[in-house]
Amino acid sequence: MAMLKAPLTPQDHRRGDPDAPVVLVEYGDYQCPYCAAAEPVVESVLRGFGQDVQGVFRHFPLSQVHPLAEMAAQAAEFAGAHGAFWPMHTALFANQEKLSLPVIFAIAGALNLPQPALRVALEAGTYGGKVRDDFMGGVRSGVNGTPCFFVNGARHDGGYSFEALSAAVLAAPAGR
Repeated sequence: MAMLKAPLTPQDHRRGDPDAPVVLVEYGDYQCPYCAAAEPVVESVLRGFGQDVQGVFRHFPLSQVHPLAEMAAQAAEFAGAHGAFWPMHTALFANQEKLSLPVIFAIAGALNLPQPALRVALEAGTYGGKVRDDFMGGVRSGVNGTPCFFVNGARHDGGYSFEALSAAVLAAPAGR
């Protein structure tokens, strides 16, 4: 069984109780249709388990297949630097079918993020290092596609239906 090789850090984007006994780490790509399908399932699992599960999202842009995934991930990191990672994350998935640079900027505008600063950050690759760090942590952990989940550090090789992820959470060993 593959294990998560990249430990959790303060730079990780988390939702849910920070003291939850179970941590669900997802490696995802904003242009991956399977990741978009998994997003409402992950939200349902987090809501359903309440304080017992914390969710973490890490970037794993498959740029050769999804040419806007890297830029979307950097835009999400920019939003995170302005306290709006999760709203940007949700909006990127909600607009995945029409994802483009103008859509990313429209989302930023709707979230009251400074669009000129976003443009500068994307042109300079300001958040590229964080996205690459997430990606390389995924590679070291055996991620080879998206979405890929780890439950308390153990790779979940089952599906990403509510039932499959819930079963993995229930079966998770204690600790993180």
